[in-house]
Amino acid sequence: MSKVIAAHAVSVDGYITGRDPGAGRGLGEGTMLFDWYFNGDTPSQVFDGFKLSEPSARVFDALAGRAGAVVAGRNTYEDSDHFGGGSPHPAASLFVLSHRAAPEMTERQTLITTGIEDAIAAAREAADGKDVGLMGGGVTTEALKVGLVDEVILHQVPVLLGGGRSFFQELPKHVHLRLREAVPAPGVTHLHYEVVR
Repeated sequence: MSKVIAAHAVSVDGYITGRDPGAGRGLGEGTMLFDWYFNGDTPSQVFDGFKLSEPSARVFDALAGRAGAVVAGRNTYEDSDHFGGGSPHPAASLFVLSHRAAPEMTERQTLITTGIEDAIAAAREAADGKDVGLMGGGVTTEALKVGLVDEVILHQVPVLLGGGRSFFQELPKHVHLRLREAVPAPGVTHLHYEVVR
């Protein structure tokens, strides 16, 4: 069965954006969280234009190759300028979880307004046996609350942003993780955790 994976580039102090993110401003002051996409000479086999270090390419492409669908929160969708009408992944369907209408959506994007369980169920169906990726702190937190996350992958960048949007919001109880792999690479450490149930 496909897995639900929360993966994101994150600062050491837990932020996925810098201060002042938003439409037209992207990650605000947090753009350096993704510098590792372009700091090497190994082309990604999944994403055109990405040239990563060898260890980052290995980790990134293994993860990206497993994705069949992505569930993103509304803030992530807006901050990313609607992903240009497509998806953050070249081969994965996009589902946007929001309580508000989104008339700007294209036929390649699906709006889900009925909660995280429905969003993940729709994404699983579209993923056709591949994994479902989660993007954004709100979506990740809601999925963790209802026990739907199988793995957490942090691409931890050595910076303290001091503000922005946190990856993890308040949870009602502890979520225990088991470290499966830690891969140091130039400009980033890839931390792969399994959610303990």
